[in-house]
Amino acid sequence: MAKDFIGYQALTDSALRGVVRDALRRIEKSGLIGAHHFYLTFKTHCRRCDIPDFLKEQYPDEMTIIIQHQYWALKVKDDYFEVTLTFKKLPAPLHIPFNALTAFSTPGVQFGLQFRAEAMARPRPPLDRSWCPPIRRNPARAKPPTRWRPSRRPPARTRGSGEPGFLP
Repeated sequence: MAKDFIGYQALTDSALRGVVRDALRRIEKSGLIGAHHFYLTFKTHCRRCDIPDFLKEQYPDEMTIIIQHQYWALKVKDDYFEVTLTFKKLPAPLHIPFNALTAFSTPGVQFGLQFRAEAMARPRPPLDRSWCPPIRRNPARAKPPTRWRPSRRPPARTRGSGEPGFLP
């Protein structure tokens, strides 16, 4: 199989996370309607994920939250969303980047999405530059930049009408 240089899986995950973003933006503006409620599963150890320490201790790898009846201060941005939920009768603000999501579902309308977790957790491999020759610079051979000088051509000869280049 040929190597995927375009990264179709990453493009697909990004587009599907856009579906989640747009769904959350709709309930941010108008609230949940009908049988809709959201199950969102995310990696708690994502570097930009900000949740209270007691939740990180209880869920060191992955956590699922439900946005249904009791949620407050939902704010949706391009890269993350924030919501306040209650745990053990205490309000807990959550800051969750979209790239930390591993699953999204809406059981009321039987819709769900799964995302690849390793795209978020694994660091990007270094670029393969073996095809590129090394750049060799020799400071002794470097030329100073030249300054533009006007050309020193002799003026055109004129005869007769005084126009340059006119020869009877």
